[in-house]
Amino acid sequence: MNDSTAAPLTAIQRYFVLSCAILAWLLSGIHLSIPPLAARQAVASMGVVDNAVKGRWFSWYVCAFLLGCAVGGALFGWLGDRRGRQKALGLSVLTYSLVAGACYFVTTPWQLLVMWFIASTGVGGVWPNGVSLATETLPGASRPLVSGVFGTAVNIGLMGMSALALKYTISPDNWRWVMQVAAAPSILGVIILLFMPESAAWLASRNKPGTATKHPARSVFHPPLLRWTLIGIALGTVPQMGNWGGTNWTVPWAKQIEEQFSIPNLGANAQWAKSCGAVIGSLTGGFLAGMLGRRTSYFLISLISLGSSLYLFGTLKPQDDNFLRWVFLQGIFGTIYFGWMPLYMPELFPTSVRATGTGVAFNWGRILTAVGVLMAGQLLVAFGGDYGRVGRWTCLVYILGMVVICFAPDTTSEEWNARIASGDSARQ
Repeated sequence: MNDSTAAPLTAIQRYFVLSCAILAWLLSGIHLSIPPLAARQAVASMGVVDNAVKGRWFSWYVCAFLLGCAVGGALFGWLGDRRGRQKALGLSVLTYSLVAGACYFVTTPWQLLVMWFIASTGVGGVWPNGVSLATETLPGASRPLVSGVFGTAVNIGLMGMSALALKYTISPDNWRWVMQVAAAPSILGVIILLFMPESAAWLASRNKPGTATKHPARSVFHPPLLRWTLIGIALGTVPQMGNWGGTNWTVPWAKQIEEQFSIPNLGANAQWAKSCGAVIGSLTGGFLAGMLGRRTSYFLISLISLGSSLYLFGTLKPQDDNFLRWVFLQGIFGTIYFGWMPLYMPELFPTSVRATGTGVAFNWGRILTAVGVLMAGQLLVAFGGDYGRVGRWTCLVYILGMVVICFAPDTTSEEWNARIASGDSARQ
């Protein structure tokens, strides 16, 4: 299926490629949901009893996930530009599923930390190659819809895992079953490697004189692309820090209250509420970017997310009647970004370095987010396990988003698209 020609794909092939890319990102949602749902139970089964220390381990697992995604985004993004989107996507899925499955056998928190980092490299690899395939496979008129669906997919995976957690309790005695679920997507990885066709646009860029790039990773970190890479990293960091460093604390916060006051399934319900909101939010991101403009929509999303986060962490407690309602709303507001980014990020880079550039912009933002989450974990210990106080500090990152977007390019202009087409996306 990996022909070296650039023959256009048939309609059936295009939708098959899109389905594989979206399903790969959807199933990675399982892995995103595991630290909030199972980290506290996992370390408890390994002898950790202090709540603040459990919270710190949670922050470390989140950091391992984020750093693993960053490494995987760079590695598999490079592979996607050099060897093809299809191969890189299939190997990414196999990595996140098989290594996560191997986590079933760990016996110490440190073993789980290392293995989770390796598994997360596969999740990071799915993003740049999946988004590049979505960008290159369908006509431009369909891209806001595809962007929204792509952004929503991962949250459907989160919802699915949350639903399982509601039906099958995750406790220190039985948490390992979640790793068996995380191994299931390996079937999709095999299907992608054996049957999915390559991107015709990528093949065309390889055959077009003067467009092939021997060192895509080096290109995105040097002029003329460097400026847009840095802006992309900043724009990718803000929603991830807001989500991982802020909103995601609502789940372990709810789990803590669940344990203290014996409120059944409060943690799983918080994850479910957040994921349901996220499905709605990420689905609308692409449409908002198309209707209001890329920059205006990002600014408004940041402003609304800031306000809702301050209210959630500043005035509510998990045992309050309207806590889950606001977790749902924050799930909407804080994840509109993730329908926005699949539309905007690929537009920053020419086809020859698109997977690398998109992977760097999104996943390297995870490095900064990991540092922020690690600091938040230390704050949690310093604040005596006060999740609300930590959330109030971390949500201030949305202010940065409102500033950075003012310096981002208008990727819908004719001038910008002409530069992208010529491979010169940064020269002013």
